[in-house]
Amino acid sequence: MTSPLLGGMNWRKKVVLAYIEEPPFGWTTDSSLAVGSDIELANVILGLLGVETIEYRLTTFAALLPGVENGLWDINVPLFVTPERAAHVNFSLPVWALGDGFLVSAGNPKRLLSYAALACHDNARLGVITGQVQHHAARSAGIPEERIVQFGDQADAINALRRGKVDAYASTALGNRTLVERIGREFVAAITHQPQHAESPSTPKGAFSFSKNSQEFLDAFNHQLRLYLGSADHRRKMQRFGLTESEIDPVVCG
Repeated sequence: MTSPLLGGMNWRKKVVLAYIEEPPFGWTTDSSLAVGSDIELANVILGLLGVETIEYRLTTFAALLPGVENGLWDINVPLFVTPERAAHVNFSLPVWALGDGFLVSAGNPKRLLSYAALACHDNARLGVITGQVQHHAARSAGIPEERIVQFGDQADAINALRRGKVDAYASTALGNRTLVERIGREFVAAITHQPQHAESPSTPKGAFSFSKNSQEFLDAFNHQLRLYLGSADHRRKMQRFGLTESEIDPVVCG
């Protein structure tokens, strides 16, 4: 299926942006508005491109890449760039760099400070979202598959953590800090993973994704993104959602 919006200049009339419920990057307010740091950034760039109408499409993480690849919508909110994903979609310039962390029960009773620490606990179970990079990171750290519980979305993973079905939920450290503020420090805590080695790889970067058939749209989007990233307005807007120089500088200066 090919979207009638892709190709030519049709994207200037209307763009359909897909997002998932994952604060602070994107979520739906009680008034049914799509908000978040990634939504805000997309709005700015699409506005600079003169796009007349932006439609927001709430979806699941598993549907993001197939949806944009098959033309069900025109652009996805940012997700981590990997070679496997790049085989199916085209990525924009990176827009943030994010390290992993755990969401755990308040007090972190099992002292789960990293994937390696969790691997050492024979009875500790980790919750991940199916298809997200944290699943691969957990397996690479030696956590056996039988102690990794996959969920379709963040809400299910958090519910499982609070019911004691898993001992930690792996996501971005920034996202977990936001969840603590929403859920309450008396219930959960956010653990930022510390590098295990002095020479650790660079922090993973995320980018918007587009169909392989929308090169013109991507080129125009990247042009405005290159001019805007790292500007005072960009930093000010992102700071409202908890993104600081730690998340922004690696994609501007790196």
